Amino acid sequence: MRKTAILLTAICATALIYVSCSSDHNEDTVSTNLGSIGASVAVDTSNEMDLNSGLLISTSTSSTGKTAETPAGICATITITTPNGGDYPKVFLADFGTAGCKDGNGLVRKGKLKVTLSGPITTTGSKMTIERIDYSIKDIKLEGTIEYTNTTTTPTVPQWTRKVTNGKLTDSQGAVYTNSGIYTTKQTAGVDTPFVLSDNVYEITEGTHTVTSSKGETLTLTVKEPLIKKYSCLFISKGQLKVQGGILNGVVDYGNNDCDALYTYTHENGSSFKLSM
Repeated sequence: MRKTAILLTAICATALIYVSCSSDHNEDTVSTNLGSIGASVAVDTSNEMDLNSGLLISTSTSSTGKTAETPAGICATITITTPNGGDYPKVFLADFGTAGCKDGNGLVRKGKLKVTLSGPITTTGSKMTIERIDYSIKDIKLEGTIEYTNTTTTPTVPQWTRKVTNGKLTDSQGAVYTNSGIYTTKQTAGVDTPFVLSDNVYEITEGTHTVTSSKGETLTLTVKEPLIKKYSCLFISKGQLKVQGGILNGVVDYGNNDCDALYTYTHENGSSFKLSM
């Protein structure tokens, strides 16, 4: 089947997602449903961004005092509390303000992220919970909870599960996408420098998440080839997701490990669509 390269000429789905729409006969039906794929990738990307923020906040801030110096890359005011009076649980509240502020990636964030550690995140069994409170990135409202649980069995290969519950994305045009899922993540680089995040590389080895639009259309995305996420990159840089739902049956490919915003959706009939965050 002939592949069709799509130019980035139209904005669909969300303000974070740029999806071009085909005008080529039998490609039309598929291309008009690409917004759900774009929203799904936006959900994954925002979850990774908030996870990075949680790691940065909890790793970089001081363990004493209620107000900590804001770490580089975070434009929020951070307060720290220990509700039970001991070292843990420890609660970090990152307040980006109602007007918002630009983070290290130049994206405006508003609202609050509440990050709760049950114990040191490097300890097996410890959990980091991230809650979104009136929170948005680039005018995309994000809701739900991310639970990041350390499941390491081999000290040299740290591993976590990332579970999203009650996820909800509302784009700048008012379209709503609910989402949930669980991924298994292992760290493949930066293990020897636990307090330096910039050299960390993570590999999402397995997992599935579902995204449902306000129209009731549901996509299921399953890890087909391990996803590579460098802490220093805003987006996933390599790997594949199997996409199934409605008329969509194909693969999202994140490319060749470059730190860029590009990815490709290839439908089961061979039609290929180039997309960008």
